Amino acid sequence: MSATPRSTRSKPKNPGSQSALRQLNQQRIIESLMGGPSTQAELARQTGLSTATVSNIVKIMLDSGLASTEPITSSGRRALNVRLNSNGAVAVGIDFGRRHLRVVLASLSYHVIAEESVMLPLGHQAEEGIRAAVALLDKLLAESGTERASVVGAGVGIPGPIDRRSGTVAQGAILPEWVGINILQHLEETLRIPVFIDNDANLGAWSEVTWGQHTGVSNLLFMKIGSGIGAGLILNGAPYYGNVGITGEIGHATIHEQGLVCRCGNRGCLETIASTTTMIELLSRGEDRPLTPADIVRKALSRDPATLRVVDDAGLAVGRALGNVANLINPEVIVVGGPLAGLGDLLLDPIRRGLIRHAVPVIGETTTLTMSSLGDRAEALGAAALVFQHAGIRKT
Repeated sequence: MSATPRSTRSKPKNPGSQSALRQLNQQRIIESLMGGPSTQAELARQTGLSTATVSNIVKIMLDSGLASTEPITSSGRRALNVRLNSNGAVAVGIDFGRRHLRVVLASLSYHVIAEESVMLPLGHQAEEGIRAAVALLDKLLAESGTERASVVGAGVGIPGPIDRRSGTVAQGAILPEWVGINILQHLEETLRIPVFIDNDANLGAWSEVTWGQHTGVSNLLFMKIGSGIGAGLILNGAPYYGNVGITGEIGHATIHEQGLVCRCGNRGCLETIASTTTMIELLSRGEDRPLTPADIVRKALSRDPATLRVVDDAGLAVGRALGNVANLINPEVIVVGGPLAGLGDLLLDPIRRGLIRHAVPVIGETTTLTMSSLGDRAEALGAAALVFQHAGIRKT
C-alpha cells in the first residue's frame, strides 16, 4: 500500500479495572494470533505477558469459541498451538453519510456477522454522529453475541477529504459541521479500539477488490455518486492517496465554466450537475415533498420523462469527467456506486457515452464500466476490510 492511515491505540476509560485489563490483554493476544498460530510460550514472548496470564486468557478464548488448540512438538517438547477461529477476530466497518450511518461486524473469513443502518439528521454534528455509531456498535455486539475483546479495530468512512497529516476532515466535505475536527482522535477516545479513517470513496474502491467481484483487478476507479461525488483509486494493486491524502475529488472537475457556483467556490463543477442533491432539487419542483434518491430510482425505472432526462444529463457529465481521468490513469475497471446503483443501465449508458466521447479511443474501448454489486454497503464493507488489511490479512 502506498500510504498507510495513521492509527493509535486508545486507553480504556478505566484501565485499572480487572475487566478492562483482561480485555486489553486479550486484544494483544488476538493481534498476535492474526499473524498465524502460535504456542502459548511464543504468545508470551510476543505480547510481553506472563505465561500464566496467557494461559488464563487462552482458556477463556477456548471456552467462548474464539480460539482452538492443537498439540504439536516445539523444540523437542510437547506444546499447544493456539489458532484463532474465524470469529476470533472481528473488524468493525463504520460508514458516516450526510444523512445515514451504517455499521457492520465482519469476521476473519470476510463474513458479515451483523450490520445495521440508521438515519442521521441533516447537518448533524460530529459528536452526534459518533454517539450514534457507538450506540449502534454496542447494539450489534450484544445482538450477535460478539465479545468486545474480539474487536481488533474499526475502519471508518467519511464523506469528504481527510488530511492524513493530522487526521482531520478537510474543507470540502459533505459534512461541513465536521471540518477541522480530528475525527480519528474523537473516535479512538470513544470506541477504545484502534481506528483507521479514510474517505468513503476510497473505501468503496477497497471494497470492490476485497469483497466485490474485482479481486483480481490491479487498476480500478470507484466513483460514488451521492450528495457529493468522489472517486477512490486502486493503482497497481494499492489504494492511492497522493501527497496529503486528498485525491479523487472528481466532483469538483469543471464541466461548465459558466455553470452554477459550487460549494467549493468554483463554477460548473460536476457536483452541480450530477449529484443526487442537484437531481433532487430539479425533480422536486411541483412535488408536495422533496424527493429522495430512492424516489429518483423508482421514477426512472417507471420511465418518468423528466427523471430520465435528468439522469441522462448527469450520466453524460459523469462520463466526460471519467474520460479525462481514464486518459490519465488508464484503469482496467470503473465501478459506479452510491444510492443510484439501482438505476443500472439507465445511468451506465449515458456515462458510457460520455466516457467513450471524451477518452482516447483505445482507452474507451478497453475500460470496463460497471455498477457496484455491493450497493449501499460498499463503504462500510471497505472500512472493515481496511482493518484486516492493516493486519496483513487478505481474503482467501
